[in-house]
Amino acid sequence: CAVAQVFILGLPSRIASVWFGPTEVSTACAVAVLGNQLGTAIGFLLPPVLVPNTPNDIDLMAHNISIMFYGTAIVSTLLFFLTGVVFEEKPKYPPSHSQAVLQMMPPEDYSYKQSIINLFKNIPFVLLLISYGIMTGAFYSVSTLLNQMIVTHYEGEEVNAGRIGLTLVVAGMVGSIICGLWLDYTKTYKQTTLIVYILSFIGLLVFTFTLNLGYLIVVFITGGVLGFFMTGYLPLGFEFAVEITYPESEGTSSGLLNASAQIFGIVFTLVQGKLTTDYGPQAGNLFLCAWIFVGIILTALIKSDLRRHNVNSGVTNLDVKAVPVDSPVEPESTTLKIQSTL
Repeated sequence: CAVAQVFILGLPSRIASVWFGPTEVSTACAVAVLGNQLGTAIGFLLPPVLVPNTPNDIDLMAHNISIMFYGTAIVSTLLFFLTGVVFEEKPKYPPSHSQAVLQMMPPEDYSYKQSIINLFKNIPFVLLLISYGIMTGAFYSVSTLLNQMIVTHYEGEEVNAGRIGLTLVVAGMVGSIICGLWLDYTKTYKQTTLIVYILSFIGLLVFTFTLNLGYLIVVFITGGVLGFFMTGYLPLGFEFAVEITYPESEGTSSGLLNASAQIFGIVFTLVQGKLTTDYGPQAGNLFLCAWIFVGIILTALIKSDLRRHNVNSGVTNLDVKAVPVDSPVEPESTTLKIQSTL
């Protein structure tokens, strides 16, 4: 599963860019991220049902775990075959001028090593890489330790802890779609990213200081608000990265973002887990709040150079239509005009 994640987590921005036009690419990316979050939501909901806590019957627990794993394997295998049969690499016609330019470039000109070097020389992307890692790593940490946090203040509420986790993810799915639609409508990448970052910070603070009030309904509400903004940030980070790194591959930038998220997620989970065990959930959450505040500062420093959007806007103004990559009648002047906008 961990190996599979390497290939799956970076797909949303890549698929959205290759298959969807400028007015729908961010929404498409958000829908793809929603798919990932839907899986996480099912992960919160089903395991406690399929594998109830039976400490007095270890054999029954082992049997239930095997059923859950075999079921996952069957579903994954079915999706694998469906992908192989149904999915195509790219559409016949590029959906945008920016994609037309990329597809005109000879494949032999692409160097993965050089692409990585170019990305790390791109200061706005490096700032986004760190800030994305902080936000997503914090979300991973909160999701992982949510059960422990809930049970610390609400003993015997394991089932409700799973439901709160589900609420957090489902609210995040709504947040992802709304953020994607908003980006397609406004193209305000930096402003939206910064606002969502700040609201995530406020949401985590409220969640932290209301967790011990003794009212589960409050935890449901604050957890939902927190999930709405923290998960809503995921497609924002992907799309913002594609914009400021164009014409580098979307898969490369999103892959680095996910690597950053995993690194921060591991560190945050270990440290927050230790703080939660030794000093309580509030200490662990305040540790994350401090890091998210750092992320806000880094996000504010990012220069908003929307390269992909500029290419699409510039070519649109010239009224040049995208054509098939293998078209034998493509005018040379069109190619020159498109490349000149870079």
